[in-house]
Amino acid sequence: MKITRRKYLFCGIAGFLIVIGKQSHLMAESGNQITQEQQAQSLTLKGHELLNRGQYLEALETWKEATKIYHQLRLDEGITGNLINQNLALQGLGLYLNACDILLSALKIDKSGFSPKNLSKKTLIAVINQVKPTPINLLGLQNLGDVLRLIGNLDESEIVLKKTLSLTQRITPNQDISSILLSLGNTIEAMYERLRAQEKWIEELIYKNETGARIQKNALLSLEYYQKVNNLVTAPPEVKLQTKLSSLKLLLDFDKWLKTKSEANQRFSTTKTHIHQQIKPLIDSINKNSLSFDELPISQSAYAKLNFADSLNRTSNQQLQSVAIEYAESALKTAQSINNQLLQSFCWGTLGKLNPEKSQAYFKQALSFAQSIQAWDIAYEWQQQLGDLYRKQGKYEPASKLYEAAINSLTQVRANLLSSNSDTQFFFYEKVEPIYRNYLRLLLTQPDDNLEKIIQINEDFQITQLENYLQCGKLNLVALNEIKNLDSRPTIIHIIDLFESIEVISQSPKQPLHHHSVDSQLIREHISNLVDTLQDKNLTYVDEDVILDHSQTLYNLLIAPIKYLNSSKILVFTLDAFFQSLPMGLLHDGKSYLIERYGITATLGSRVQQPKLLTPKQLRAFIAGLSKISPSFYAPNAPKGLKALPGVEVEIANVKNAITYSKVLLNEEFLSPMLDKELSTDDFSIVHLTTHAQFSSVPDLTMIFAWDKPITVSEFNDLLKEKTQSTQQGIELLVLSACQTAKGNKRAALGMAGVAVQAGARSTIATLWQVDADSSALLMKVFYQGLKDGLTKVEALRLAQLQLISNPQYQHPSHWAAFLLIGGWL
Repeated sequence: MKITRRKYLFCGIAGFLIVIGKQSHLMAESGNQITQEQQAQSLTLKGHELLNRGQYLEALETWKEATKIYHQLRLDEGITGNLINQNLALQGLGLYLNACDILLSALKIDKSGFSPKNLSKKTLIAVINQVKPTPINLLGLQNLGDVLRLIGNLDESEIVLKKTLSLTQRITPNQDISSILLSLGNTIEAMYERLRAQEKWIEELIYKNETGARIQKNALLSLEYYQKVNNLVTAPPEVKLQTKLSSLKLLLDFDKWLKTKSEANQRFSTTKTHIHQQIKPLIDSINKNSLSFDELPISQSAYAKLNFADSLNRTSNQQLQSVAIEYAESALKTAQSINNQLLQSFCWGTLGKLNPEKSQAYFKQALSFAQSIQAWDIAYEWQQQLGDLYRKQGKYEPASKLYEAAINSLTQVRANLLSSNSDTQFFFYEKVEPIYRNYLRLLLTQPDDNLEKIIQINEDFQITQLENYLQCGKLNLVALNEIKNLDSRPTIIHIIDLFESIEVISQSPKQPLHHHSVDSQLIREHISNLVDTLQDKNLTYVDEDVILDHSQTLYNLLIAPIKYLNSSKILVFTLDAFFQSLPMGLLHDGKSYLIERYGITATLGSRVQQPKLLTPKQLRAFIAGLSKISPSFYAPNAPKGLKALPGVEVEIANVKNAITYSKVLLNEEFLSPMLDKELSTDDFSIVHLTTHAQFSSVPDLTMIFAWDKPITVSEFNDLLKEKTQSTQQGIELLVLSACQTAKGNKRAALGMAGVAVQAGARSTIATLWQVDADSSALLMKVFYQGLKDGLTKVEALRLAQLQLISNPQYQHPSHWAAFLLIGGWL
């Protein structure tokens, strides 16, 4: 079994004792066949003992044996109870999807109609209503709500837990509900954490304010659920302890967030004061009742102490640091007494964070225990911590080995991580990205002999980022330097953002690698101002000199220092996050734009499908678009203010006239099921969609608008999956016209690359902002005529852009600069 990242290990496993207590009671109630039933009950209790000691795999096998016996005895309650138990062990192992499957079996829910990744609210409620509301099934539903949270289905988790709470209060009014309220609090807190992560990428004021309001709302709601638990007289002490630990963790993080908001916004100031005042009394309350930790099952007691130590470490109180160390050392003694190697790894790692002067030795111990049980989802963190320490000490060789090892550890668990939790996107940016960035920084301190290694690590990082965004397995793409059968090779320009510096590495045909570095302070403001200008709805009215001021500065810093550039006709850019919303063809050398001298393509994932020339005989296109306001414009996740696209019909007519064979769906005909039907029944090499689309770093906000609904990037994959699987050729060219990147989101262009990959398209053309209808229609007409004349995609697009530049009516960059070619250039 592959183990995923144990995201809620400190705070989640302690919740198991709640269901254990209930479960043991339920298991003791049934029984006629004394001998076999006693054996099953004995195995059930033994499983709990193993779980309490952190021996999850052994507990799982023990409960499987108990389940077999209950099957033989045909005791449904025993079967259900032990399936729920198996879910607990699977959660402990980090196998959340497996845990979900087990719970569905326990609740007799048809798995075929229950896909955690594509589950509508209506379907979910219908499924829950089919479950018989017995006490043990309600226990199963609560566990299902918890598992849905762990795999990132937060809305669904809330629905299940609220329904469980309602049914419990109605059917067994005297039943203790504290654990359900705790679960609900944890789910709302997870919503808060997700929004906190998303907010970091949003810069446009209106979206930032909306997100801030939702962050505050979820934090306060979660704390309200936790307070309800503490107000319950019937709540067991262990549940109250867990609730206090969860409250403290949230209060500390929320207080930190409010500090950044209250100075500029008075409405957050009152909340900040109220939140801050709660922290110290809560810490004192937990610390004064320290004996309550020892009332927990033994391994859960240790995890709870680590949880508390971790929270104490987040305070600025130096006295509390020593208290935190005491709790971590106590947890370590417990872990050693039960010989729990995973727990020992966490203890040593926590002590490493608490003791900077001893951290190197402690992280080595933590790593040793993680490696001994092949817990790569834990090992990577200690490898990263040690790598950072060695890098700061100037010990570059051991630091390099540790960063490499951390990446290898993550590679071993990444596929399972991606399939098990949609929040791995945030985990990626918080945990994974820094490893790659620090490794690149380290390599750049070495001689230029490392340039090829830097390119390789950056390519790995970019493709890992794209796979993480798409929540998919390993993508079958080719590294740029491994592409075969090219008549002429392009110059590849890697732009790597290391925050304090921008690194530019170029690979020109038959020339040595060239590298130069740019101080990010010289460049960042120009990029921000230029992107903001290009995304402004009044771009057409912006004086071209304003754009040139920024684009010339960027050219001089990024492109001008590159040697051997003139040996190529095509430039392939691999762009880091900050640059992905910037059209590189717009850069200007003082005489001409870059697009006037070179064909330009971008590879946001750093790799491409093997480029292949699209011959005139292959020009068979599926064309669809919206020229009128459609119901999809009013979807909850749709951007505000979408308007009709009157130039669509002209553009579609131009494309159709330039194509050998085409099928057109316009307005009411352009339904998402029809897109699926047409693409799966005909062999189209080109898919041309002229409709509103938005690209975002948040997959659910990356969407293409059909008449009936917006199609998200994951749904787009489902629609085109049959097409890409049924034909070896797949889609040669995907054109997305009238689209735009989400404003104020530096990683928004990830969505563009994501749609391209999900389509299985060898090449994709899209726009970074919504372009004038008339100029767009003209550009597409010239572009397709170029393809018909046998030109490569990159040259056909370049000539179409040049035609607009040469036209006084359309020479402003607002008309031509938005068009971006992604992937293959042939």
